[in-house]
Amino acid sequence: MKKKILLLSALAIFLGNSLNALASKDTLIVAQGADAKVLDPHATNDQPSSRVAGQIYDSLVKQDINMNIIPGLAESWTQIDDTTTEFKLRKGVKFHNGEPLTADDVKFTLDRMKSSPQVSHIIKAIDSVEIVDDNTVRIKTDKPFGALLSHLSHTASSILNREAVEKGGASYGQNPVGTGPYKFVNWQAGDRITLQANPDYYLGKAPTEKVIFRSIVEGTNRTIGLETGEVDIAYDLEPVDKEMVKSLPTLDYVEEPSLSMAYIGFNVNKDTLKDKKVRQAISYALNVQDIIDVAYQGSGAKANSPIGPKVFGYNPNAKSYDYNPEKAKELLKEAGYEKGLKLKLWTNDNPTRRDIAVIAQDQLKQVGIDVTIETLEWGAYLDGTARGEHDMYILGWVSVTGDADYGLEPLFNSANKGGAGNRSFYENPKVDELLTKAKNSTNPEERKAYYYEAQEIIQEDAPIFTIAYTTQNIGKQKTVEGFQMHPAGHHKIYGTYKTK
Repeated sequence: MKKKILLLSALAIFLGNSLNALASKDTLIVAQGADAKVLDPHATNDQPSSRVAGQIYDSLVKQDINMNIIPGLAESWTQIDDTTTEFKLRKGVKFHNGEPLTADDVKFTLDRMKSSPQVSHIIKAIDSVEIVDDNTVRIKTDKPFGALLSHLSHTASSILNREAVEKGGASYGQNPVGTGPYKFVNWQAGDRITLQANPDYYLGKAPTEKVIFRSIVEGTNRTIGLETGEVDIAYDLEPVDKEMVKSLPTLDYVEEPSLSMAYIGFNVNKDTLKDKKVRQAISYALNVQDIIDVAYQGSGAKANSPIGPKVFGYNPNAKSYDYNPEKAKELLKEAGYEKGLKLKLWTNDNPTRRDIAVIAQDQLKQVGIDVTIETLEWGAYLDGTARGEHDMYILGWVSVTGDADYGLEPLFNSANKGGAGNRSFYENPKVDELLTKAKNSTNPEERKAYYYEAQEIIQEDAPIFTIAYTTQNIGKQKTVEGFQMHPAGHHKIYGTYKTK
């Protein structure tokens, strides 16, 4: 009865907000747990923004659902030497504003990306971009870079139209222009982003005319939207709702492995967290299995590294912090906190993360750590952690390229402190050295050895506590066909359609 009352209450709110948005066959409504922050791929690197931007833009190369590199805006590429790759652009591709794609747009995009504090780390290895002719560019790296194509497939590496960016100025991120299968129409902040099929898309017009991304923070409301038929696809259903979705004859529940890792981060600049013994103590005090069983409802596996088994360079023998509250108390005593300490734990308005925060609060209390939980709106959460205003925080990281360079470099290289990914403000010269050596090698076994050692040091230093490798899920109407989840979580809508 309590569950029904909760559902009816939430349903009333949901219907009040979206009664006028009933989906037709030509309109696909996709619900996710947060609004995009901005649709300029160089201004943010968060998942909600990338999931929308991925429909608007294209990159030079792409990764299919098996993480294979396939052509994108570049129809072919040639390795000229160890540091030079030449890309041939598709001819006849147009941006949504009617401008033709040229090599100048590619150079402008990558030069602009290199100057972005949020995403420059992704292509930091690129030294220069040279225009050969209107349809040919040469990308030179300062040293050999084995993960170049993987990094160029990242959403942040999407190709922009120079004219549109310069004309849009500071407001470009609210009026994006790409070459992708869907054109931006409008954005009702906090509610929905509307996209329309691009009739000139180089692979052919998408089968669904309109896509609306709804921001529905509460997982229960996303589930209700599916049940009432007002949502066609819902991303990231709460674990507690998955059995209900499975039981409904009109819906499909799909769960697959991902490249995601969930973690609790520590701001190592804070006096109470500078000592790694404190960070290790917190790590020993947390019972991951409780978190997996309760917060994830069993949908996850305990993590021993910031990157998981599906990512190149994963070290299966990196240090795992097994639940040991007595060891935690011992380390706190050695660090001078025998009488305990107080910390603040930040989370955003994500129900699973709130559950993790409550579990962590209770477990840490058992070893003398008094934790206050603070919940922030997504944009404020990203901004605040980028500035280092937090003690501890809960986030996830997706190794979207499938390579350890992207899984480790943004989070742990001291050059990427703040919004670029290293929100723990961690700095270890040896880790920096190992990550750089691995980046600049094209020998897979050599790269793997560097990454193995880096993971061992990182796990020992504990700038973050790796919780779990999480699965990803969606709920969808059975009438929705052609949708495939991408392991990186940046699902593409192109090719998705409704049978009625």
